[in-house]
Amino acid sequence: MKISRALLSGISAVVLMASADAFAIDTKARNMILMDYATGEYLYEKAITDPIPPASMSKLMTVYMVFDKLRDGSLSLDDTFKVSENAWRKGGAASGGSTMFLAIGDEVTVDQLLKGIIIQSGNDACIVAAENIAGDEDSFVERMNEKARDIGLKNSNFANVTGLPHPDHKMSVEDLALLARKIIEEFPQFYHLFSQKEFVYNNIKQGNRNPLLYSMPYADGLKTGHTEEAGFCLTASARKGNRRIIGVMTGLESNKERSDEADKMMSWAFREYDNYTLKKKGDKIADVPVWYGVDKTVPMVISDDLIKTIKKSDRNQVKMTAVYDRPVKAPVKMGQQLGVLKIEIPEKQVIEVPLVAGQTINKVGFWGKIKNNVKYLLAGE
Repeated sequence: MKISRALLSGISAVVLMASADAFAIDTKARNMILMDYATGEYLYEKAITDPIPPASMSKLMTVYMVFDKLRDGSLSLDDTFKVSENAWRKGGAASGGSTMFLAIGDEVTVDQLLKGIIIQSGNDACIVAAENIAGDEDSFVERMNEKARDIGLKNSNFANVTGLPHPDHKMSVEDLALLARKIIEEFPQFYHLFSQKEFVYNNIKQGNRNPLLYSMPYADGLKTGHTEEAGFCLTASARKGNRRIIGVMTGLESNKERSDEADKMMSWAFREYDNYTLKKKGDKIADVPVWYGVDKTVPMVISDDLIKTIKKSDRNQVKMTAVYDRPVKAPVKMGQQLGVLKIEIPEKQVIEVPLVAGQTINKVGFWGKIKNNVKYLLAGE
């Protein structure tokens, strides 16, 4: 067998425009991550795996749990939950935290509770949801931790449903970005709630605390947070054209600094990066010779669309190399891996994607083998 390496052109079939090199940027945030939603690639990282107090941003996990129950049909938006004295005392106005202003004995719909959590950041709404779904807050928290492990959150541990300070209540900004991405991807039917700017309950109107909803025209969610230890925090999403950026930041000193920093970093990500289609699913990379096949060659193709997030200034420096053995021996099944495509992008690790057979090649019969052997001996074919 012979190993072949074929150097391919960089970004093919894409119209590119000139752009200045991306400039270095830094943030005042203690922890920060910027993620491209479509590709899942990280555009900026600062202490992204540190378990830190997430404040009310951890309510995203509480919301995920409610969305999950709506998805499996065990809940509906019209179901009503009763407000307990415990929920009122721990999460109501007297507790000093953010509240939906629920009253003891209120019958509140799941739809109202979700708006109270997402828009008003109501601690009382979170506790009511937990008690009515799992019986008590501690049982709901156990389910949160189990679900967090199931969906791949590696640096998160929940001690409550509200995000109120607790030494064991931690999340990383990486986990928050991954969770935000899952919410957007898995629950598009509910995601519009995160961009709703105000909600009225009990004749009290409260505005959404997400500063980007007011300062950035293409922002559409997700959740703020603030405690003395966590500082001013934000898990944000913004969509511009076909691109969406998710950003998470912690440790800002004021609401204004949080707003300014979020605007600066998200705008930088949109300006300096873009998504490029390097190859499309089914694109032929090479015709690979086949031993004992009814056809002499098999097309080797890309198994899926290859879209990468790349600095605009680096887009012409992408190097792609196909590595594969030749010839292959029949029979060859469509979709069978024949090699890999190695992609080298500046400042990133080498990426490998599979190259597969684009069609099935059956094996020749006895006389076909004889014919092939004779041709090989006579002509080296």
